[in-house]
Amino acid sequence: MTANILTVDDSASIRMTTRIALTNAGYKVTEAVDGADGLQKMKSGSFDLIVTDLNMPNMDGLTMIRSLRQMPAYMGTPVIFLTTESDGDIKQQAKAAGATGWLTKPFDAENLTKIARKVLGR
Repeated sequence: MTANILTVDDSASIRMTTRIALTNAGYKVTEAVDGADGLQKMKSGSFDLIVTDLNMPNMDGLTMIRSLRQMPAYMGTPVIFLTTESDGDIKQQAKAAGATGWLTKPFDAENLTKIARKVLGR
């Protein structure tokens, strides 16, 4: 069974790069432009992994994670931050909010798919 992955990023080029890397690895990818759009897509779909940016308009990644962790269907869903931020305090906030892992931009597509396989167990 192919895993469904939701990528959430306000940058069209990052969404495209992420989508290409993950679809080439055999995953089904849905894109969202910010945290609010991501939450809306989560309510109408089912995702096995969320890959999200931190800094976005309308709703940032931390707020989105806190909201999705309140949704029974997504309490245990892995969430990977894909962001330019590398500050330790922000990483701690992300972990406390429920993030599973962290990958700093610019990212290596092979590393992203390796992390996806690891957290998905496939």
